[in-house]
Amino acid sequence: MKGRSYVVSILFALGLLGVFVGERLIGTGTSRGVFTGLGLALVLAALVGRWLRRARAQGDARHAESVLFWMYLVGVVALGLYFLQSDLMDKAFTSGGANAGPGKLRGALAALWPAVMAASVFPVLLIEFAYASMAMAALVELGRIRDALWAGLGLGFAVVFAFSASYVAEQRDGKVDLSYFRTAKPGDATRKVVRGLDEPVNVALFFPPANEVHQEVKEYFTDLAKESAQLKLSDYDQAVDVAKAKELGVSGNGAIVLSRGGRREQMLVGLRLEQSRSQLRNLDAEIQRRLLAVAKARRVIYLTTGHGERSEDKQLATDQRGTIRGLKEVLRAQNYELRNFSAADGLATEVPKDAAAILILGPTSPFLPEEVQAVNRYLANGGRALIALDPEAGLEFKDVLAPLGMKFNPVMLANDAVYARRVHQVSDKTNIATASFSSHPSTTSLSQLGGRAPMVLFGAGSLEVGGDRSTTAADFTVHAHTATWNDLNGNFEFDGPMETRKPWELAAAIVKHRPGAKDEEQGRAIVLADSDALTDGLVDNPNFGNAYFLVDGMKWLLGDEATAGTTTSEVDVPIEHTRKQDVVWFYSTIFLVPAAMLGVGFVLTRRASRPRASANVKERR
Repeated sequence: MKGRSYVVSILFALGLLGVFVGERLIGTGTSRGVFTGLGLALVLAALVGRWLRRARAQGDARHAESVLFWMYLVGVVALGLYFLQSDLMDKAFTSGGANAGPGKLRGALAALWPAVMAASVFPVLLIEFAYASMAMAALVELGRIRDALWAGLGLGFAVVFAFSASYVAEQRDGKVDLSYFRTAKPGDATRKVVRGLDEPVNVALFFPPANEVHQEVKEYFTDLAKESAQLKLSDYDQAVDVAKAKELGVSGNGAIVLSRGGRREQMLVGLRLEQSRSQLRNLDAEIQRRLLAVAKARRVIYLTTGHGERSEDKQLATDQRGTIRGLKEVLRAQNYELRNFSAADGLATEVPKDAAAILILGPTSPFLPEEVQAVNRYLANGGRALIALDPEAGLEFKDVLAPLGMKFNPVMLANDAVYARRVHQVSDKTNIATASFSSHPSTTSLSQLGGRAPMVLFGAGSLEVGGDRSTTAADFTVHAHTATWNDLNGNFEFDGPMETRKPWELAAAIVKHRPGAKDEEQGRAIVLADSDALTDGLVDNPNFGNAYFLVDGMKWLLGDEATAGTTTSEVDVPIEHTRKQDVVWFYSTIFLVPAAMLGVGFVLTRRASRPRASANVKERR
């Protein structure tokens, strides 16, 4: 009798299948009625068959048959709920067609009947498996039947929950961004720019009422406006204040406009917080750039060319030197206008009067005598210059540096303790990394950040005092790590005593005195022992302090050191691993962690088996 139990359940399953084909696959016409009617007949036949088996069974077998009978009955209830929400009830009791009847009740029944059906089908399936395993046994193990019942109900409820969660997720298609987000706060440099305002700067915020982005932006400017009454803050709605929007050139909400006199700068941040996060994370840097554009006149900086200097693009396909696109972007963001300047443009005659500063970045060939004289006259008359040299070029640049009281040693430095990995070769030892800075105004940000923003130089020489010091005052601002040595033979190994380990000088800030001139009229120069430090990959790397050296250095050169400082950014910085670290992580996750888990499991199972083993020994004794 136990062995034939599955026949009745197969009959029950065929009946449910017939109803499904008729109602869900066919849906209309005579064929629907045939399959649905046949399916219902099979379900009722299975229900009667199970009742008869229950009546004939004895003891625990009778109880097992009763459980199956009640599970069949649950399935019949599920069919009843299905027909209550189907169009058959509408046709039987109304003339309104398939859409007659309460919509909410229909929807509730449509969701309820599959859940009830799952609570019937899964227990029947598992009980039959358990029942079949006892076909040859003398007695029915009622405990196994109960376990199968609860397992089937649990499986059915899990399926119902999964489908419910999927349905809710589809209907409520919301997104949750769990990434770190915070609007940037006003940084030290931006606050200093606002403090130095001598005329009002108007800030117009165009946002609709009760806007999340507006709240973030308003909080930023409210905090910034505490620095000076010259920063005027106003709120507008472009749809309401049409005239003001037209005056400021605003065509829609979600805009910030900074204006002063005839100068005007606009920034679009958007209206939806999810889409505006990138702008808000970097808000301080963008606002500082626009503040400088409206508050200060644009000054011209000349970059010398014609001597193999660094450029925005590679001059030859074989040229492996770094470019200075990032440098130009940084300087333009500080409201500087950049122009190239060669002998053909007048470098051999005179530096233009409108030059706020000149940049000499990594020349590979010497200047002409006339060009040297023009640069020296410019500096002697209060000019400003940033000079970055490379030991690879072998140029000491004496004619320009000697009048500044400075000497450049074109011997490459190396360090085997602290250096930046680049190509994972022994030559990486020449990639000097340092966090040793003076308190000079040209390194304000670097001295504040310290080890959080180390400066990196790819192949640096060194500086020392030399030449005419009678009219100059020098301050060495960047020092190498104490383990750095001058690699005289270029073998990337320390060979004492001819090579020396010490904190070699990497950068200097120099004041060229003029008799009778005011402090702001004195000549100024910054000399850097490696122009690679100002190239792409270093200037635009947020993990390094090279950009701070460039920006604060230029501010000191041009007399704007009062505005030197850091900007804030909430942009997520990606975590970068070296190749060695990646190998460690790979093998740790593939082998070490699984081995540790197996080891813990082995120890726990050994501990758990010892008491049972001792108990068995006692029983045997």
